[in-house]
Amino acid sequence: MKSTEATVGIREIPKAHKWITLSIQHLFAMFGATILVPFLTGLSPAVALVSSGFGTLAYLLITRGRIPAYLGSSFAFIYPIVEVSKTSGVAGAMIGSFLAGLVYGVIALLITMFGLNWLLKLLPPVVVGPVIIVIGLGLASTAIDMAMYLPGEEQVYSATHFTVALVTLGITILATVFLRGFLSLLPILFGIIGGYVFALTQGIVDTTEIQAEWQNITSAGSIGGFMQALFHIPEFLIPFKDFSPTEVFSWHIVFIMVPFALVTITEHIGDQMVLSKVVGNNFLKNPGLNRSIMGDGVATMIASFLGGPPNTTYGENIGVLAITKVYSVFVIGGAAVVAIFFGFMGMSTAIIGSIPAAVMGGVSILLFGTIASSGLRMLIDNQVDFGEKRNLIIASVILVLGVGGAFIQVTDDVQIAGMALAAIVGVLLNLILPGKEKSQGNGRMFEATELDEQQNDGAA
Repeated sequence: MKSTEATVGIREIPKAHKWITLSIQHLFAMFGATILVPFLTGLSPAVALVSSGFGTLAYLLITRGRIPAYLGSSFAFIYPIVEVSKTSGVAGAMIGSFLAGLVYGVIALLITMFGLNWLLKLLPPVVVGPVIIVIGLGLASTAIDMAMYLPGEEQVYSATHFTVALVTLGITILATVFLRGFLSLLPILFGIIGGYVFALTQGIVDTTEIQAEWQNITSAGSIGGFMQALFHIPEFLIPFKDFSPTEVFSWHIVFIMVPFALVTITEHIGDQMVLSKVVGNNFLKNPGLNRSIMGDGVATMIASFLGGPPNTTYGENIGVLAITKVYSVFVIGGAAVVAIFFGFMGMSTAIIGSIPAAVMGGVSILLFGTIASSGLRMLIDNQVDFGEKRNLIIASVILVLGVGGAFIQVTDDVQIAGMALAAIVGVLLNLILPGKEKSQGNGRMFEATELDEQQNDGAA
């Protein structure tokens, strides 16, 4: 890959005033998506920010400070976190997140030993594409429920809330289409802010917590009191302290969470390809895809120890690199530190907590549809031929099992359901049905052969 001219190099430390400004840019780019995931899954946004920061720092260390990637909350795990939380609580979801991170570690080890081709043969576009579509469509009802109904157990239609959701959606769409440069990377943030302001005019924002935080800050009588009022310890969920993993663990958690790790790994590989092209360094070879996947897995396990959602590399922050040409890992690390700082600020937690569900629902309508569309795009980009009966069968079965909510009741406590079942069946059909070469489409999912050679060279 040809080197691109960098404003600030990967290992270069910018001057202090530029360092802070550039790091805050990355914080803005990831902020909207990172707080949206915990909002939708019932986790703490403050913990998500902290785990995102620590996860990114761990990733930078594991990749030897050579890959300028920021890690934030993963949308792919929204469904499994919600499903596991219904039966095993948030503690069960954290165990599932830890296991997903463990899968990353195992895959990284296997790539180190055997290269990459085996993984791409196991998960060709005809399997991964429909599974991603199912992930997006499976979340559609969640977005609509948040947009249309009053918060609470019963579904009570509210024209006011739906109007707020549609206005939020409209602002997000306008920001996506018309903003240019760095601002084009912030449509989610603009949508949430614009929707929040409109929701204030409609009287559906509860500002009680914000007022309480402001009162505590302004009434502080000393510097110590001010600091105590300004900063709060987030609601961490620590294993062996807040719950016993051995008591919460079940195979039901494994069957729901683990299959999603395989899908997100393919997305991770795609992100690394894009990042390598943007920066002009072959990160698949140096420091190696195995280290990158291991870093992502460790970041997810760190999040599970704190009570945050699984982490993944963020395309928004890759966009910031492409626009600014500032590739410094110190800038990325600075953004991680600022994210941790925000996570401990009580006022930021109060503001995030006051965002109405209708606002998040409006943003989610576009986001979840985009997830489904990205699966469709994978099929198109890889020119998967649906004139081939094999491909048609695999995609059709995955879509109906996943969207239809099929499940297999293994025991009274263990169930393989929905998207997890669809992913497993898709992999099995791909392995069993003849004509595996037809499932690769044009064979350019990640330029498999080239990647395998590069990874083997890097491992050597």
